[in-house]
Amino acid sequence: MYLEDRTVRLQLWDTAGQERFRSLIPSYIRDSSVAVIAYDVANRQSFLNTSKWIEEVRTERGSDVIIVLVGNKTDLVEKRQVSKEEGDAKALEFGVMHIETSAKVGFNIKPLFRKIAAALPGMENLSSTKSDDMVDVNLKPTTNTSNTEQQGGGCAC
Repeated sequence: MYLEDRTVRLQLWDTAGQERFRSLIPSYIRDSSVAVIAYDVANRQSFLNTSKWIEEVRTERGSDVIIVLVGNKTDLVEKRQVSKEEGDAKALEFGVMHIETSAKVGFNIKPLFRKIAAALPGMENLSSTKSDDMVDVNLKPTTNTSNTEQQGGGCAC
């Protein structure tokens, strides 16, 4: 991605939070600079599981890694089980960054990756990553749900 006068190359590895990938974590993050730990804001258990993932990353990398806690699926307003404040509190407790997104509607995706790129070593003085670059959208509940949502399809995070 391009960030002001620099090009930042991000390589992403996705375990989808599945337990069967737990043994692969050391190889996934051994040389990583950032770990993104996502949870579903409409699934409290998903949120509770983030603690063990953060601890797993810290066990492997110590404090030599940037961790971003990401609350995803903010478009599911009526199904929300985890508040933004709870996410903020957990991030503060573990000393990690926090942001909420919706991959489905594209909410805060670019700011997430800008935030990650700006947190990398040597990127501290970039002006395009200030908090005013973040977008806050208040989605109102809708009564019209798609067929995919009714059948529980889509991302399992």
